[in-house]
Order: sequence, then C-alpha cells, then structure tokens
Amino acid sequence: MSISAPRPQSAQSVVDELVAANRDYAHDFADPGMDARPVRKVAVVACMDARLDLHAALGLELGDCHTIRNAGGVVTDDVIRSLTISQRALGTRSVVLIHHTGCGLLDLTEDFRHELELEVGQRPSWAVESFNDLDQDVRQSIERVRTSPFLPHRDDVRGFVFDVTTGLLREIAPA
Repeated sequence: MSISAPRPQSAQSVVDELVAANRDYAHDFADPGMDARPVRKVAVVACMDARLDLHAALGLELGDCHTIRNAGGVVTDDVIRSLTISQRALGTRSVVLIHHTGCGLLDLTEDFRHELELEVGQRPSWAVESFNDLDQDVRQSIERVRTSPFLPHRDDVRGFVFDVTTGLLREIAPA
C-alpha cells in the first residue's frame, strides 16, 4: 500500500477572492433605492490608477456622481459617449476632469501601438493618448469636452491634477 502525498490545493485567484468578497458584501446588502441619476449631477472623468480613491478625495457618497475612468483620464470618443449619455439621459450638468502626478501615460509613447502590432500582428484601432505635460493634457481634455456638439452642458467643466503624494487637487486653467 502506497501512501500518496496530499494533493496541493490550487491557489485562489484574485478573481475568486473578489467573488468571495462580493458574497460577504451581498450578505448584508440592502438596496439603497437609488436612481441611476447622480444626486450631485456631476460626472467625474479620471485616470484608472489604483491610487486614486475618488469618492474619498472628493467627499462623494454612493449615488453622488458618475465616474468614468480610463488610462490617463483622457477625454476620448468613448468618454464623450459616456458623458453624452450621462448628461442627456441621466441629468448630469457638471464635469470634473482629474489627471494625476506619476501617471503611467507619462512614460509611454505612441510607439506602444507599434510594439503591440509587432507582437500580435494587428495594429490597435485606438490611440495611446500618451502625454508628457500633465497641465497641457488637462487643458486638451477640457477643450474636448467644451467643444463636443453632443454635450448640452459644457459651461461647468473644470480640470485638475491630483498629487498622489499629498492628496491635493491643483486646478488647471483652461487654454
């Protein structure tokens, strides 16, 4: 009779951990009875960087805003799409744009797309939208929102740079 060693248990993936956390969350969850329309009528466009806790940094609660995040917090066509739906269908009127210090897009160039094409054999249809001047990119994002014909509310658009070491916002004046 041979004694076999116990089979090692497979490590739980991060997704498994998130699903387990959701079960815990759902156990005590009570429907807050909220509408999809943000209470504060504001949409926040920000970088996807994991260091940005936007609700805490801006004093927001669940239901206060729409949050649209992507690499760099850049105003792309898809961000305009989301803002258009946010404004026209769900009542937002103000837009806050947030870039941040130490952003990964500061280190990338459009060569990233070329490298991807060489690796996978297909050129991405999207632009990297990298930048080397945070303030100028915030100004560009403000201008993209303010000139979009799809957005009916373009007057209250403000842009900021979040400092990841101090937690403070620095407002960027439009061009």
